Amino acid sequence: MNLETSNPQTKTHLNPLEESKYSRILNILAKSFFQGLLILGPFLVTVWIIWYVVSSIDSLIPSLSEKTYPGITFLIVIATTTLIGFLGSKFILGRVVVDSFDFLLEKTPGIKYIYTSLKEVMTSFVGDKKKFNQPVLIKTNENPEIWRVGFLTQSDLSSVGYPDYVSVYLPHSYAVSGWVVFVLATNIVHLENVSAAQAMKFAVSGGIAGFHSDDNVFKAPE
Repeated sequence: MNLETSNPQTKTHLNPLEESKYSRILNILAKSFFQGLLILGPFLVTVWIIWYVVSSIDSLIPSLSEKTYPGITFLIVIATTTLIGFLGSKFILGRVVVDSFDFLLEKTPGIKYIYTSLKEVMTSFVGDKKKFNQPVLIKTNENPEIWRVGFLTQSDLSSVGYPDYVSVYLPHSYAVSGWVVFVLATNIVHLENVSAAQAMKFAVSGGIAGFHSDDNVFKAPE
């Protein structure tokens, strides 16, 4: 008697129409996933940074935050900093106290180098004496002609032997670093009708964020 043996593993083949259908579904799912990353990524990172800053400040006085409410130490620090800034700029007595404290730290050996360096960096970005407030274009190549976005930091370098030069800060894209270069004053062009914030956003975003555009940087994939 002949026995017919059958293979339990039967191969199934999809026709071209079914394969095309599954490919379209996978393509839609992949695009939706990456679109979700574009939507959630910046939001979640922003929330994480804010939470990290608040938690770090709260940890300065953990007993206070634990016994009351999370974030109370952060609010106290913000309120105290705002109050000191207001008193130090609006009242003569507050200005005298701040100037005296500033003078003491600038004259203390060792500490003065740390204090003055941090002070210069912070005043470059905020306050009434911001240094990065003059956006310019700097020529970095003659042929072909190439220009980079930067910020004029010193308009006179004659004190160091370069009377015809200026110093320009060139920020890196997608980073908090940059270069400081000496360049002939004739090789820079001041950007008119462009604010410092717009120029910085353009440079840091790699040119994706336009000078006068508030459009979303991240677009949905096609």
